[in-house]
Amino acid sequence: MAGRGPQTFKKRQKEQQRKEKQQEKAAKRQQRKEEGPLPDNPESDLANAVVYDESLDRADLTDILKI
Repeated sequence: MAGRGPQTFKKRQKEQQRKEKQQEKAAKRQQRKEEGPLPDNPESDLANAVVYDESLDRADLTDILKI
């Protein structure tokens, strides 16, 4: 029997890549599971916080939004 056709070769490669990706994801999940939950980091919360400046009044906000 002659070698497999090019379509079968591509399918086999694609399936191997899919399995490798699946294994990598499983390894990452296992690693995260072993590490446990991340400790609370107050610095990251501050980076995402929105600061409200009471010194701005409604007129200032409308001027800013028009820009």
